[in-house]
Amino acid sequence: MMDLSLESVQRARPKRRNRRPSYGRWAPQAARKHRLRISEEDGSGRMTHPSPLRNLQEQAEAEFIVYGRRDPAAHGQPPQPEIEIVSTYGEIEAEYASMRRSAGLMDLPQRATLRLRGADRVEFLNRLLTNELKGLSPGRAVDAFWLNRKGRIEADLTVIELGDETLLSVDATIAAQTAASLSGFHFSEDVAIENVTNQFHGLSLHGPRAVEFLRTIVEERDASALADLTPGRALRCTAHGHPLVVHRADQVGEVGLHLLCRADDALAVHEQLLEAGLGQGLRTVGWLAYNSARIEGGTPLFLIDFASDSLPHETGLLNRRVSFTKGCYVGQEVVARMQHLGHPARMLVGLKIEGEFMPVTGSQVINPADQVAEVIGAVTSATPSPMLGRTIIAFAMVKYALAKAGTEVVVNAEGRRARAIVHDLRFWPREAPGR
Repeated sequence: MMDLSLESVQRARPKRRNRRPSYGRWAPQAARKHRLRISEEDGSGRMTHPSPLRNLQEQAEAEFIVYGRRDPAAHGQPPQPEIEIVSTYGEIEAEYASMRRSAGLMDLPQRATLRLRGADRVEFLNRLLTNELKGLSPGRAVDAFWLNRKGRIEADLTVIELGDETLLSVDATIAAQTAASLSGFHFSEDVAIENVTNQFHGLSLHGPRAVEFLRTIVEERDASALADLTPGRALRCTAHGHPLVVHRADQVGEVGLHLLCRADDALAVHEQLLEAGLGQGLRTVGWLAYNSARIEGGTPLFLIDFASDSLPHETGLLNRRVSFTKGCYVGQEVVARMQHLGHPARMLVGLKIEGEFMPVTGSQVINPADQVAEVIGAVTSATPSPMLGRTIIAFAMVKYALAKAGTEVVVNAEGRRARAIVHDLRFWPREAPGR
C-alpha cells in the first residue's frame, strides 16, 4: 500500500542546511530537481499524469510528493502512472484550519473518471458492483466496491448518475485496469465504457463554507440546488460558462464537495473559487493537511488503508459500500458467506495512541496480553489530531479478536512502544456534519 504519511514525506525531502525540521516553502528549482531525482530512482518508465494546475502550484512554491505504489510489480500490479500531488503549500496548520473554519480547495490529479453510456449501463453496473444501483435516478452518487471472483477489492468507486450518462470516480493509478476489467464482462449490452481522465479534472472543497463559496460562482438556478445538496447527491451546474459535475461526500468531518470540470477549464474554475473566498478564510490545501482531516473524519482510502488483498468486511466501510438485499454481483458468494457464517480474519480500526510519538505506515500493532508480544496488525495511516488536542490517532488493520472498540493494544512508534486504545474509524465529529 502507499505510504503518504507525514513521516514519509519528511524522508523524501532534500536535506537543507541550517534549518530546523519544518514544512516551510522551498524554491520551484528545488522542486524540479526533486521530481527528477524521484523519476530517476523509480526507473519504471511510468507515464506522468500532470495536473493542469501544475504551473500555478510551482509559482506558489508548493511541495510535491509522488502518489502511488513505488513498486507495483511486487504487489502483482501492472505499471502505474506517476502522479505528483501537492503535499503542502508551505503552511500545513493554516491549510488544515481552513477546512475546519472556512473551506479548503484541493487539487485532485490522483482521481480518474470513467464514463459509461448506453441504455443498459446502470443495469450492467448493478450486476457487477456491490451496492444497489437498480433504479438509480439522476442526481445520485453511490459508493461501491468492484470485486474479483474471490471477493477481493479491485476498486473503490463512486457511481454518479446524470441521466444521459454515468460517471465512475476511481483512483487514477488503477483507472485503466478498472476500465479493462469492467469491459471484460461486457457482452451484448448497450454499454460503452470510456476512460475520459485526460478530458476532465477534479477539485474538492472541504469545510463549513464550501457550499457558500461554490454558490457564488455558479448560475443562479444552480445556486439553490447546491444549497439542498446532501451526501450521496450530485448535480450538473455551470460556473461562468464552465460546466461542472458536483457530488457531495463528507470526508473530513465537514461538508465535502467534489467537482469535475473539463481539463481545459480547471485553472479558471480554481481561480474563480479562490476569488470567491478571498479574505474569507478559503485556502488551497495539500495532501498533508487533508490527510490529518480525513483520518479525523473516519475516511479510509483504497490503496492506502486497504488494498487489493482486502475483503469488504475488513475495510470498516461495509455498510457504506455493500447491499445484502440486491441480486448477484461478482464476488457476492464470498461476501454473503462471510456475512452469514463467519467474520473476517482482520479489521480496519481506529487507534488513539498515548504519548507524543507517532507511528509510521507499517508500524507493528502488538497484543499487550501476549507474553511473546504477538504482532496482531499494522498501522496504515497516522496523524496528530488538532481537534483532539494533538493526540496521535491512526488507522490500523488488526486481528478481528482485538478489533473491538475499547481494546488496549501496543503500537511501535519512533522506536518506542506506546499504549493505544481501539476506536471507531471516525474521531471527529461524533455526528455527521450538517449542510
